[in-house]
Amino acid sequence: MDNIFVNDKCFEIKKLLGKGKGGYSYLCTLDGKEYVVKQIHHEPCAYYNFGNKIESEINDYKRLSAVNLSMPKMLDVDVQRETIQKEYIEGDTVYDLVANDALPEECISQVKQMCKNLYPANINIDYFPTNFILNNGTLYYIDYECNNYMEEWNFENWGIKYWSKTPEFIEYQKTH
Repeated sequence: MDNIFVNDKCFEIKKLLGKGKGGYSYLCTLDGKEYVVKQIHHEPCAYYNFGNKIESEINDYKRLSAVNLSMPKMLDVDVQRETIQKEYIEGDTVYDLVANDALPEECISQVKQMCKNLYPANINIDYFPTNFILNNGTLYYIDYECNNYMEEWNFENWGIKYWSKTPEFIEYQKTH
């Protein structure tokens, strides 16, 4: 297995959890405990512009923490290596739950509750269902990406399109 570093800590990579616009997330172990380590990448993204990605992750985490969003704790950041150690939240993604016709109604009500905290703070998050994990009845936003609120990209106008087997969800499923 490969290793990945966050400052002076060497994590063993167990598996790739996913690739997003800003980085690769790996399930890792250190001293018998599981963590997520995100490695920032600099691959082009046709529909999103980034500034300094590691700074954005840190700032977005602080911004989301201020509105008390259920999300994994940021445990450590290595600015030089552009790696982030996060708490690991075990569970199924909303994407997998939708794909398997197993999304509990409580997930929709919980994301709508998140919106009630986010919108007054002028925040949109990335509502794509791979960014959410259901763990013991609690919905967690596992990404830290956030932007200023725009109605076009809120949950009701964009995100909801991927939280059931809509034409948009099925098309994404076919192409990925």
